[in-house]
Amino acid sequence: MLKEGILVAKTQTMKKVKNILNQENIQKTFQQEEKTPRGPQKLSSSKKEFIASIDNLFLKLELAYHYQFYKVFGTDERLNEGKKLWAMSLKGFSLDTLGQAIEDVIGSQSYLPTLTDIVKACSEIKDKDGFPSIEEAYIEARKSYSPRNEYPWSHPIVYFSGKKLGWNTLDEKDSKELFFAFKRIFLRMKERAIEGYEFKIPKQDEPIESFTLNSKLFNELRKKHNV
Repeated sequence: MLKEGILVAKTQTMKKVKNILNQENIQKTFQQEEKTPRGPQKLSSSKKEFIASIDNLFLKLELAYHYQFYKVFGTDERLNEGKKLWAMSLKGFSLDTLGQAIEDVIGSQSYLPTLTDIVKACSEIKDKDGFPSIEEAYIEARKSYSPRNEYPWSHPIVYFSGKKLGWNTLDEKDSKELFFAFKRIFLRMKERAIEGYEFKIPKQDEPIESFTLNSKLFNELRKKHNV
């Protein structure tokens, strides 16, 4: 009995260690990606939450598809590489979209979904929603340029979120605080849009209000000042 208890304890410890190593490997993949100067960089502030969502996604797949899952990801090496590949392919979607996509796929098909299936499900949810994710909106606002009311925004609320926060502020160095400040404003704007408020980006050249000159008053002023 004692030996069996020790064996179980060792097995559980090894599983915890492997899980930690998997997370570290995914983190290293993101770090390497960030060092590469191409395209918009992903946010360090949401990395941990995203990695946790990938772990949760694979756990749900394991519980839902059992033997099919083990056939594809049956070794630690294949599971680790699978998580890294899926993480890099799915990092453009919000956590809410990922969670909804995996629930939809598990509830609609009896076979283990491929990465392509999950990407497709995420894209369909994003199209139905009509709004960019917080991460996408933040990156879009930061890379936008003047005149910003002529910029091809994915949605007007991105423009108004950036304007509310301040374009000069968004031009500052990327930081966790800056992202969460934008996030709070964006979520409020999104809530108003869902409630029915229509956001319209103003035209660049707003017409100057014309006025009618009072000729009588003008003549009186001329006489008064001998003009």
